[in-house]
Amino acid sequence: MSVLKNFRAPVVAIAIFISSAMIVGCGGVSEAQLAELYSLRDEVKSLEAEANMLKDERSQLESQIQDINRSLAECNKQKEETRANLDKLPK
Repeated sequence: MSVLKNFRAPVVAIAIFISSAMIVGCGGVSEAQLAELYSLRDEVKSLEAEANMLKDERSQLESQIQDINRSLAECNKQKEETRANLDKLPK
């Protein structure tokens, strides 16, 4: 599903380009066609903004994962040191 979202904006942009080329080639532009073109343009802008927002969110999540992984590595290191120290104690 995510892959389809990534391709939606370019597909809409291409559709706008093809539509505008066909409209120009036909000679006249009706109000309905112009309104549809503006609507598609606004949808592309909205999708691009959403894509950028999701990229930023992904970046933040990846940063959080790295922080958690560092903490986990530190905990594992302390655990191993503690285990080694316990093994050194007389029994």
